[in-house]
Amino acid sequence: MNKSEPAHPFEGDPVFDLHVGGKMAIRSAVELSGADELSLAYTPGVARVCEAIAADPEMTHHYTWVPNTVAVITDGTAVLGLGDIGPAAAMPVMEGKAILFKQFGGVDAIPICLATTDVDEIIETVVRLAPSFGGINLEDISAPRCFEIEARLKELLPIPVFHDDQHGTAVVALAALKNALRLTGRTPGDTRVVISGAGAAGVAVARILLEAGIKDLAVVDRRGVLNSERGDLTPVKKALAVDTADNFGRSGTLADILDGADVFIGVSGGTVPEEWIATMADDAIIFGLANPNPEVHPDVAHRHARVVATGRSDFPNQINNVLAFPGIFRGAFDVRATAITEGMKVAAADALADLVGDALAEDMVIPDPFDPRVGPAVAAAVAEAARRDGVAKA
Repeated sequence: MNKSEPAHPFEGDPVFDLHVGGKMAIRSAVELSGADELSLAYTPGVARVCEAIAADPEMTHHYTWVPNTVAVITDGTAVLGLGDIGPAAAMPVMEGKAILFKQFGGVDAIPICLATTDVDEIIETVVRLAPSFGGINLEDISAPRCFEIEARLKELLPIPVFHDDQHGTAVVALAALKNALRLTGRTPGDTRVVISGAGAAGVAVARILLEAGIKDLAVVDRRGVLNSERGDLTPVKKALAVDTADNFGRSGTLADILDGADVFIGVSGGTVPEEWIATMADDAIIFGLANPNPEVHPDVAHRHARVVATGRSDFPNQINNVLAFPGIFRGAFDVRATAITEGMKVAAADALADLVGDALAEDMVIPDPFDPRVGPAVAAAVAEAARRDGVAKA
């Protein structure tokens, strides 16, 4: 349907009007004005390019769009705050992700919604699709399946594989936290952090904070603090417990562990009672990242915290993944990286944090997504880190 055509079921609703016909399209990068151009772009000229690539597959990086194209792949099981809505209903989100890749990173992206939730089938499908892409962005796949899918694909594929729900959130949260610590006069080594939520985002945030020097860290799920005394932990949670709460003997409920904590990061949904937040340390830092309803509403959080962030655009300090993933893939593609390392993620966070500079304030610990410096700064930092970590091929 052409966007200028009237009649659609929700006509007049600006959200639906924007989505008529979808949010993206493919356009030609070359001009086809006559037979000469056609013979170069298609037969017979294209055969010479095909033969060159067959003789040397590295030529793909010069003569196709593959090295600048990412597949945005989902099974529709954990879409935004909507949950398991299936692959068809997930497409508008994947289209949205694709246009963000283009707008903020100059990266072409193709949304792919898979009609399977089987881990082996997803992995096999992505591996078979991989020759068409320079990178894989996994999106909205439920935990704990997402951990295995990402890990196995990283082992199988010689291109970047990145689960944005995990690592995009982690990168931006770390960037904001670095500035919040600076503002409140703390260092990573002397800061006590509580993360509520041990799903995809919670695990990744915990891992990147450990990488960045946070030591006293407790992760809480519905049954309390992850520690090795519990017998109900998945392998992922068990490994995280060993690296976090076990080191400081932390246990108990969220209410117990918030008492005296410097930082609360919510990636779980639900609501944290104000009386629990009130027990945190002075100059507390509260990131309530659940959408659309933060675990702690900013009005409540500000009564007990110095720095407050959410995942929403209508409050200051939005932890928005668009600050990270376009620049991360841009930087990885620029140096033909074979993977996205922990060092590249931390470098992205450092670049984001540094952009705030002298503008640092309680309501400004992270750049605005429309700051034109964001994409290039993240890309440059990621590319440099890729070379440093030995995964760059250019």
